[in-house]
Amino acid sequence: MKVAVYPGSFDPITYGHLDVLERALKIFDKVIVLVASNPNKKSRFTADERLLMIKEATLGVKGVEVDKSSGLTVQYAKEHHASHLIRGLRAVTDFEYEFELASANEFADSSIDSVFLMSRAKNSFINSSTVMELAKAGVDVSELVPPSVTKRLK
Repeated sequence: MKVAVYPGSFDPITYGHLDVLERALKIFDKVIVLVASNPNKKSRFTADERLLMIKEATLGVKGVEVDKSSGLTVQYAKEHHASHLIRGLRAVTDFEYEFELASANEFADSSIDSVFLMSRAKNSFINSSTVMELAKAGVDVSELVPPSVTKRLK
């Protein structure tokens, strides 16, 4: 069984994230969506709230597990018999950060490979911070996020 971990803050999960997940499931038998703690980011939702929103958004999707972790992602992957990390790329601006992260992960454990999936053009501008800004300004973001997120943003 080919297992991958799809880590992120998912604060909140968007249709862009779900698109990457859907495509990763065509490559891997199981994908663990991992709510990872990032001490450099101020989260709007708690890890448990994000976990619940992801579970609601992926309910009934075969091959998906949802979990959270505060440790190193590569260690989590190894402990859960995953061979790959899934990362989404929206634009060239994501590349430098993702390259550094992939290099650090490879240094920590070279047996875990990173797989990058490009966002579809329609999702390329969607990120969690933009969603939160738009929602805070009263803009309807229901086309950008699953219903599990929309109801919590209201």
